Order: sequence, then C-alpha cells, then structure tokens
Amino acid sequence: MFSQYKYDGTKQLKLSKVSTDETSLCKNRQDAERKIAKNNAEIDELQQKLYAEKREGVIFLFQAMDAAGKDGTIRAVLQCLSPHGVHEAAFKSPNSTELAHDFLWRIEQQVPAKGEIAIFNRSHYEEVLIWRVKELWKTQAKARRITDFERALEYRYEDIVNFETYLYHNNIRTVKIFLNVSKDEQAERFLSRIQEPEKNWKFSGSDYEERAYWDAYQEAFEDAINNTSTKNSPWYVVPADHKWYMRYIVSEIILETLKDMDPQYPEVSEERLATFQEYKAALEKDLGIVSEEAPKEKKKKTSSKKKKKE
Repeated sequence: MFSQYKYDGTKQLKLSKVSTDETSLCKNRQDAERKIAKNNAEIDELQQKLYAEKREGVIFLFQAMDAAGKDGTIRAVLQCLSPHGVHEAAFKSPNSTELAHDFLWRIEQQVPAKGEIAIFNRSHYEEVLIWRVKELWKTQAKARRITDFERALEYRYEDIVNFETYLYHNNIRTVKIFLNVSKDEQAERFLSRIQEPEKNWKFSGSDYEERAYWDAYQEAFEDAINNTSTKNSPWYVVPADHKWYMRYIVSEIILETLKDMDPQYPEVSEERLATFQEYKAALEKDLGIVSEEAPKEKKKKTSSKKKKKE
C-alpha cells in the first residue's frame, strides 16, 4: 500500500527527488483521522497479544529534522498503546559516561524485551548524522589508530547494520521512520512557534542555527538511509509537510509491522485447563455461590428416599 515510502536495500534514496507534501493515499484530514482511529483499535489489540505471547519485540525508531513533528506523531499514533510493555527512549547529546563507551552502548540498554515495544525518539543514527555534520568525530576521544573519517563513517554504517541484524536474529525487529519535512515548511513551523505564545517554549535560537546545516543534514540522512536499509530493518521516508497525512502513514506502518509479526494469545494446555475447575469451585465457595450441579444432586437424593418409603 505504501511501498513508495519503503527503502529495504532494493532502491536508492535521493531526497531532492522525493516529495515532502504529497497526500496520494488519503483524501483529507477528516479521512485520515477516521483511518487512524480504526488503525489504533487494531494496534491496541495486536499489542496486547504481543505482550501476552512474549515471543518477539520491536523498535519503532523516529528520525527527522527539527520541527518535522516527531513528538506529536508519537503521541497521536502510539497513545493507544498500553503502558505495559512499552517505553520511549529519547536520545539527546551523550553524557560523559555514554561517551566513555562505544556508540551503541546506550542504545543497547533501551532494547525491548520479547513482547515489548520500544519507541526511539532519535537513536543510534545521531552517531552518523550530527556526529558527521558537526564534525564531532574530531573532538571525541578515540584510539590514535583511528584517523580516517571516511573509513570511520563506513565502519559505523557497518556496525549499525550488524547490530540491527543481530537484534533481528534475536527476536527484535527495528522499524526506522524518517519524517521528511521541507525547508520551507520548517520555517513556517518555526515562525508559528515564535508568533503563538503557547508555542514559544518549543523554540530556541539553536533551532534556527541548525538550519544553516540543512544541506549537510540532507546529505547525511540520504547516505545513512542508503547505507543501512535492509529487508529485515527497512527505512520508511514519510512526507511530513502535512501532519495529518504523516500521522496516518505512520499508523499504517506500525499496524502492518504488528500484523506481520502476527502475535497470538498463548494457548492454555489441557492440564492447566483442568485445574481451572478446582480454582473455580474454590472461588465460588469463597463468594458463597452455590453451583448449578448442587440442587440437581439434592433432587435426585430426595426422589430416591421417596421411592424407599413407598
């Protein structure tokens, strides 16, 4: 249905050729909201089965330029999930402890267990995005033998693919979503944050300063997606200029992923079912409930006594 947004290693992404404002799969906001509500009901049921079965876990990973709508999309699409078995991890600038370890160390600690869903608000991909654009590789401590940036970047792509493959082999899927907003739409949203008092808290000078690196970030995102798209851990590049459309497509991606996982409620063995009758009888006794069988047995005894007297 939305294969045009999916990158699984079979085609190359060219961001300059991809639309950020098309709405080909949904007519309007009202239609999108109706479809999201329907999808949410299915997502909720599938998540309950996933949590009960505990066979497989999944990471839904979101990356985007500033103001693309990550937080709002996560709220709108994933609010239907039960808190049981779901957690969100927001990866900001690494602290000193995290920098003292390998770049995947802090990510590994947020990997979900089987039966759980993890939502990554930014992720290990920051280590090939801002790390590259802001040239953090120059100042971060590293072995003296690591001197070639291009080689180091290639190694990171390789490490990421291997990490996601390792997770897949160990029952954890990684679904990666890039919310693709245009530079003009970003400017409009920044203006809205400045002009509307209730949105002022969302804006900071650093947001605007990052716009100076727009082209460099676009190149970094393009390379990262092309180098880490695989069949088992695909990327989805979702048009983000219309928030209602973006949220609808994300809900479809999440629903299709869970359907493909096909979780089922665990089957109860015959032996265990047999014990339920004992527990049922004990609980009914605690509540003073007389079972339906008891009166029938009493009637039979009464009738047999009458026969003896006769």
